Amino acid sequence: MKTKYAFAFTLCLLLFLTGASVGVASAAQEEAAAGGVTDNGWIAMAAAITMVGSALAAGWAISATGVAAAGATAEKPETFGRVLIFVALAEAIAIYGLLIAFMLWTKIVV
Repeated sequence: MKTKYAFAFTLCLLLFLTGASVGVASAAQEEAAAGGVTDNGWIAMAAAITMVGSALAAGWAISATGVAAAGATAEKPETFGRVLIFVALAEAIAIYGLLIAFMLWTKIVV
């Protein structure tokens, strides 16, 4: 299962780096005319990677803390309030990722 994720990450990284170029604004305009990746494209890719990464991290964290919270609550019902805080902190990862992705997305100039 880990090799599948490593393969997907490597594939995304290769696709991300295929259009990498550094230059001045006129070179960026020429690249955009030739079909290359512009600054807005890089910002859009960064927003997508941020959102996907935070969603995967939040899902992994919530699954781990959710199982632990269910077990702790089953054994001692008075611990429900404490474990709810841990689950909420794990869910905040996705919200922070969405916030950063939205901030990046608003930087794109049409």
